[in-house]
Amino acid sequence: MNQPEESCSSGILQNHCREEKQECNDDNNLPQITQELRKLLKLAGPLLFVSLLQFSLQITSVIFVGHLGALHLASASLTTSIAGLTGYNVMIGMAAALETLCGRAYGAKQPHMLGIHTQRAMLTFTILCIPISVLWSFTGPILRFLKQNEAISTLAGESTPWLIPSIFPFGIIQCQNRFLQTQNITLPQMVSSAVGCVVHALSCWVLIFRLDMGNRGACLANGVTYSTVAVMLTAYIKFSGRCDDTWTGFSLECARDVVSFLRLGVPSGLMTCLEFWSYQVFIILAGLLPNAQLETSMMLIRYALITTYVVPNIVEIHYYRC
Repeated sequence: MNQPEESCSSGILQNHCREEKQECNDDNNLPQITQELRKLLKLAGPLLFVSLLQFSLQITSVIFVGHLGALHLASASLTTSIAGLTGYNVMIGMAAALETLCGRAYGAKQPHMLGIHTQRAMLTFTILCIPISVLWSFTGPILRFLKQNEAISTLAGESTPWLIPSIFPFGIIQCQNRFLQTQNITLPQMVSSAVGCVVHALSCWVLIFRLDMGNRGACLANGVTYSTVAVMLTAYIKFSGRCDDTWTGFSLECARDVVSFLRLGVPSGLMTCLEFWSYQVFIILAGLLPNAQLETSMMLIRYALITTYVVPNIVEIHYYRC
């Protein structure tokens, strides 16, 4: 009878020791978890702030245009949708390929290749801006072909070409952001985005109300804002000294092997576009409803609000980067 009792007590003792060991391991993991969380917040926190500031530009434009009336707000809805569907979202998605290319070069101790990959993306985006600009010039006929309201289509067709000056610096900014993120540099993006928001608000107020440009002023304000941000980031990369190893000046090498960027950029762009299009296409469909002005205006406001899904998306991306 003593042998089973000893065996039983031995098993209980082993279980107790196992539980104590598990508790000890959990206690040891707490500092590591805290360290990882701190590292994640240090990188993803500023970039989350940057993303929210960039998305707030759209909401700012909506607020200013909304004071002009229902027709102007509905026209801004379609203008935003066309620009996002055919331009902005495409570049956001394709620029994500730089995260892979620059990250691989940075990890392989080839810092100069970060600049080459970034210049290659800039060159690709500059060429891509040409057909996008042509497409935006025919926004009016395209919207009429899609059976949109005549008054809304006419006003959107007049204002969308004023977005063309914004698409070129927007593409440059996307490349610069990825270039700096790969090196864990986030402060200049945060500062430039904050300045961009102030510039955008002032530009909208001056162009829309003071110069009486209406929707055209709201579109042109995007060009002013993105150009300001692009110039600030360019100055930082050139003169800060932190990018001397990764940015050695423009090189003809960026014109070679563009296919390597397109091989990653096109699938990435398509994936991102499908994600954004699932929301923006409803604004186009809302224009087919009887009360088109009200419906498209409400869809734009809803879309501007649901872009907060960028919060978990940014955190997830930089969790894997950490």
